[in-house]
Amino acid sequence: MFDFSSDGKDFLLHGQPFQIRSGELHPARIPRPYWQHRIRMTKAMGMNTIALYVMWNYHEARPGEFDFHSENRDIEAFIRLCRDEQMWVLLRPGPYVCAEWDLGGLPPWLLAEPDIRLRTDSKTDPRYIAAVARYVAALAPRVAPLLAANGGPVLMIQIENEFGSYGHNPAYLDELCALWRRHGIDAPFYTEDGLDQLQKNHSNVPGGAIALSNGDARQIHLAREAYPGVPVMAGEVYPGWLTHWGDLEMQGTAYDLSSTLQAFMRERLSFNLYVIHGGTSFGFYAGANVDPLTLDYQPDITSYDYSAPITEQGVATPKFHAYRRIIGSYLPPESPLCEIPDQLPTVRRSGRHALQPVRWASLWSNLPAPLPVDQTVEPMPFEHYGQSYGLALYRKRLNGYDGGRLTIDAVHDYATVFVGGQYAGSISRTRVPPSYAQSVRLAGHTALELPPAVPDQNGAVLLEILVEGMGRVNYGPHLEDRKGIIGSVTLQDLAAQPHTLTGWEVTLLPMDTDYIGRLKPASSLAETVETVETAEKAGWFYRATLELDAIGDTYLDMRHWIKGLVWVNGHALGRYWQIGPQQRLFCPAPWLKPGENTITIFDLHQCEAMPVALETTLT
Repeated sequence: MFDFSSDGKDFLLHGQPFQIRSGELHPARIPRPYWQHRIRMTKAMGMNTIALYVMWNYHEARPGEFDFHSENRDIEAFIRLCRDEQMWVLLRPGPYVCAEWDLGGLPPWLLAEPDIRLRTDSKTDPRYIAAVARYVAALAPRVAPLLAANGGPVLMIQIENEFGSYGHNPAYLDELCALWRRHGIDAPFYTEDGLDQLQKNHSNVPGGAIALSNGDARQIHLAREAYPGVPVMAGEVYPGWLTHWGDLEMQGTAYDLSSTLQAFMRERLSFNLYVIHGGTSFGFYAGANVDPLTLDYQPDITSYDYSAPITEQGVATPKFHAYRRIIGSYLPPESPLCEIPDQLPTVRRSGRHALQPVRWASLWSNLPAPLPVDQTVEPMPFEHYGQSYGLALYRKRLNGYDGGRLTIDAVHDYATVFVGGQYAGSISRTRVPPSYAQSVRLAGHTALELPPAVPDQNGAVLLEILVEGMGRVNYGPHLEDRKGIIGSVTLQDLAAQPHTLTGWEVTLLPMDTDYIGRLKPASSLAETVETVETAEKAGWFYRATLELDAIGDTYLDMRHWIKGLVWVNGHALGRYWQIGPQQRLFCPAPWLKPGENTITIFDLHQCEAMPVALETTLT
């Protein structure tokens, strides 16, 4: 049904040349009730195919425990929706996908092994390949009935992702192909790479097609010359770019693809827009980069709008209409463009109608039981304790303390430090503006001057380091990005040499739905000695109630808050951070309900509630 021409010039569908016109959508970034709307929007722009990543870590949160059913994890249902809308599919299951997604889609529990090697063959690290084999074994039976060869919409399966940008290891790519074949899937395979990386590291697979990152018509022709007999398409054509916390602009760089699309359509070349609609990296799933020149850590914002033709909210942009006209002008009369779906309802509350959250529960009054001290001679990263996301609290009682300089080998990624119950300052792995650093007493990347403190009745002073793990690096050579305190912690007091602090007590704070659901509110700040002591200690949860007659999409404006996380009716919207550029978090209508809705905010610094406006658009 779907094949390649013998000369490699064309993709063939039912034996006839077929132009793949694809737009990329990620089911994990789109609430399931919106899947059909986004598919129809993609079709309305003139596409006949949808490319999608499968994020491995979204489906196997713990080793051997797979979820392909809950919420927006039902990949089979998404592909069937594509089929129902008469759209073909390019399946991109990784195991590594990049995608500005935490650890590029690889499960963080792999990092529990201190010497694990990722993205490599079984001879180099059999543990990695064994985990990949389990993932493929779980996914393959779900994919097989949906292949084009079996009457489904899946045209091709991508092997790994941009491996030529990572290294040269044909044995690894061959093993991945063999894993799929072991489960009866010998569907057309393809690889994705920049042309230079492809030629340098020979990262294509035998018999597979080639897709080019940032590809255009010229590069397709160059690749055909270099790889005669192999079909080539532009696998990632970028309408925009990703955005990091601290960037100057909200939506990164935007590109005009008009001339690129004109060439594709004129020459009937196959392509995939990455992304046609980005959606949102809800919860903790936004990834990060490491600047190749400065080695600065660059976490990604929550929004994955990407300057795409269809906004995070699902709205058609001027680019959408321009590209639709270009594509439509080349379509035959018997295959006209379909109608654009109606825009979805929105909700807005601002000014005196803005939400007024109240301080509701203290983190310090809701700490789970700590791990035994004998497990933590030196502080260890989250993954060592079996935690993937959230925060961890590292505690150490100091005797004879009278202030000093605290130095940590590495904080991954943001820490607030308390001495004797008092806030002492913060440490950030991310570079922040001087104004922000001054406002939160952020001293640097690894060191902080600690003030003297009054000892407790036992003569000790409690040192507390609360560490937030942000996005794991998803691209390049620094993937082994563990979270928490990495390495040793030393303290140099005024009269002594630095000494390493050992014997830590660690409390895990996954900040997941179960933890948020068990929070106990502080009904009165003076109710207990504990609440009196923590009343002005930063680390508060805030609550607001939103009454709605009818639901609609909205954005929560967090510009008056400092740094934290937001949940709506138990759904984690994602991170906000005063350094910007993102100040609003997208809240999709399916997560709201008529009547009373609960908004929960956790802020690392804020000790006073501020208003939250509801806006209808990102900007």
